[in-house]
Amino acid sequence: MKTLRNKVQLIGNLGADPEVKKLPEGKTVARLSLATSDTYKKASGEKVTETQWHNLVAWGKTAEIAGKYLKKGNRVAIEVRLVNRTYDDKKGIQRYVTEIVINDMLMLGDKKPEKVARKKK
Repeated sequence: MKTLRNKVQLIGNLGADPEVKKLPEGKTVARLSLATSDTYKKASGEKVTETQWHNLVAWGKTAEIAGKYLKKGNRVAIEVRLVNRTYDDKKGIQRYVTEIVINDMLMLGDKKPEKVARKKK
């Protein structure tokens, strides 16, 4: 049972380029949106695809890697944990948030080589 913990695995496509920020205390954070899709058939035989959108957060080295290598449309496999936190908004009202924080990430699909400009001799 040691492996049963706060863990979710998702495979999907990025809905936008990651938004990466360097915080004043030196930490790096990236925000990503991931689309996952499930397909099933209705009793009538009609094929239905449902897409769910997930807002993700990455910290530190994972955030830096996401910002450097991931782009809109990339397919990724991720392992995440759910984190609950509270904060006070501008009016002083306490708000509750559940964040999906990336623990591990695997970039899927073909890696396209970057074009490199060569100097003529």
